[in-house]
Amino acid sequence: MDNGLETKVAFGDFMQAFEAFKEANDDRLSQIEQRMSADVVTSDKVDRINRAVDETKARLDELTLKARRPRLTGEPDAAPAAREHKQAFETYVRKGESQGLFDLESKSMSIGSNPDGGYLVPAETESEIGRRLFSASPIRAIASIRQVSSAVYKKPFATTSAATGWVGETAARPETSAPTLAELQFPAMELYAMPAATQALLDDSVVNLDQWIAEEVQQAFADQESTAFVTGNGTNKPKGFLGYTNVADASWSWGNIGYIATGTAAAFPASNPSDKLIDFIYALKSGYRQNANWVLNRKTQGVIRKFKDSSGEYLWQPAATADGKSTLLNFPVTESEDMPDIGTDSFSIAFGDFNRGYLIVDRVGVRVLRDPYSAKPYVLFYTTKRVGGGVQNFEAIKLMKFGLT
Repeated sequence: MDNGLETKVAFGDFMQAFEAFKEANDDRLSQIEQRMSADVVTSDKVDRINRAVDETKARLDELTLKARRPRLTGEPDAAPAAREHKQAFETYVRKGESQGLFDLESKSMSIGSNPDGGYLVPAETESEIGRRLFSASPIRAIASIRQVSSAVYKKPFATTSAATGWVGETAARPETSAPTLAELQFPAMELYAMPAATQALLDDSVVNLDQWIAEEVQQAFADQESTAFVTGNGTNKPKGFLGYTNVADASWSWGNIGYIATGTAAAFPASNPSDKLIDFIYALKSGYRQNANWVLNRKTQGVIRKFKDSSGEYLWQPAATADGKSTLLNFPVTESEDMPDIGTDSFSIAFGDFNRGYLIVDRVGVRVLRDPYSAKPYVLFYTTKRVGGGVQNFEAIKLMKFGLT
């Protein structure tokens, strides 16, 4: 089936499942209002359809991601140097002949690679990997991204602003104090993948090796990155936004992430649970709300999907198009399966302007080292890139804690 047609069918299935979910959940809520509880059959039906909504949404996301992936044309680069690099790289990947790449990188005095650490992939292959990661990694799609050539990206920030004040037209202007600056550091850590190929595949001239490498490393890189950007501890990997010290929002200070508690262990309050989501939204300053996203996993979405507002409208709404985003209280929802499930004192929902709040640092250059010996008869391609990450604005992200305080 054509991918476009398959996506349309999947979107139709998803919308049909959501309508069935709303109908079943309306029955459940009506039973609760009439006799203070819902019967087991209705509750089971709602849970079953809720799972079906998640499954159809996952299938739709997979097809949409597939449709977004640009295909490499295989056409030569316009620049002679880039074309020469591409040809030398293809010879190295297919046959293991590295002299051409070695001469090119020696001539350019490249700091990005060496024979022991591998050779730089062509620029279009690196760009293709970056595009695929942007589509596949949920946090990368909403965070701020910087490319650097050094091992560490340093960002200054003001801990105190310059003194200001009002004065009369002819009054003396007192000298103002200068702001106090500090520095955030984001080291780029090494991330690797090791796709394997048969020699028959490498000998096939029809196979586009740029595209093959990009496809093979995409999922490995995306999975590792996505986890690190959420829960990473900063040791040999980026530091995730859940890896910082969390404090009650009333006691927030720079360097910590503020949270709002639900007041109930491992759950939303039984009465008016949606009020907590509204409180959560307004815990974020207005300047950050304009571009805010929810970040949570599918299970947590399944819980919230049952909530309604005072007029009977569901708070969670599906995307209007197959490639759009679901919304919660009119803010887009980013699904990250690395977010924890709801549990006692869990931080299962994040809300904020991640473009201003979280920074991803990509060091320029993806390297490949060909290894035909370790897994005969297969040829391994040890592929590495350097990436870092961390919170750059601690005001821009808030968390919801499923606990008493």
